[in-house]
Order: sequence, then C-alpha cells, then structure tokens
Amino acid sequence: MPVVSRAGLPAASLATALAVVGLSVGCTGAGKEAPMPAEQTPSSARSDPSLSPTTPPTMGRPTAPPKLPTDPYRANVLVGRITRGGDGPCYGLTTDDGREYALHGAGMGTFVTGTWVRVTIGPSAPGVDCGTGVPATIVKISPVG
Repeated sequence: MPVVSRAGLPAASLATALAVVGLSVGCTGAGKEAPMPAEQTPSSARSDPSLSPTTPPTMGRPTAPPKLPTDPYRANVLVGRITRGGDGPCYGLTTDDGREYALHGAGMGTFVTGTWVRVTIGPSAPGVDCGTGVPATIVKISPVG
C-alpha cells in the first residue's frame, strides 16, 4: 500500500514532483548562478596534468638565405605593363624586372599603353614578328587592378 502525504498524493509522486521543480529552478534558486566546479576554473586548467608540461619545439634562425625560391611561380605567367598597346594582335609587355616581351594574340582585346596586365603565355608562333622582346603567344590576358 502506497504512503500518502498530507497533500493527498502518494509519497513517490510528491518526490518526483519536487525533483522536477528542483531541476527546472536549479539547485541555487532563481536568479543565482551555480559556482563553477574547481576543475573548470581558468587557473586550474593550466595545471591540468593531462596537458604536456613541455613547450613545443621552435625553428632556429636560418644560417643562410634559401638556395631555391621559397614561393614557386609558374614560368608561363607574366605580370607587367603594356608598352605597345592597341587592339592587337601584337602587344609589347615589360615586367617589373625590366624584361621585354613581344606578345602575339589575335582577338585578345584592346589594351592601352601603360595598362597593368597578367598574361599566360605559350610558345611563339612560327613566322610571327611582333617587334623587340622575347617572342611569345598569348594564351590568356587580363587587366590587373
């Protein structure tokens, strides 16, 4: 036979109701925050035995400059200024290092002298002379900036 409380409910039902109310309000009551457990406080996280006590290794200072470029680039992609412009098919290009290229590309568009461009080049077409500079064929050309 179940034990009946003063409210007229069985004792087991009363205990369940109290547990639900306690969980919904919290153990510390409404409006108060529960204290953070000691194992989760920021000061104790640093002394956690599961973390490695050693510091990670660092790279030493370089003894000399690199022998090869550290940022590889594609040899067939050029960036420079148009020195002989127009609507083509011949263009002149000078890169930042002062190297001149004689570019050929039919239907590539109009580029005004002084325009900065990025050009993907291919081997020069036989029998085509576009002036002074290293001869090459334009595969793709687009203005920069």
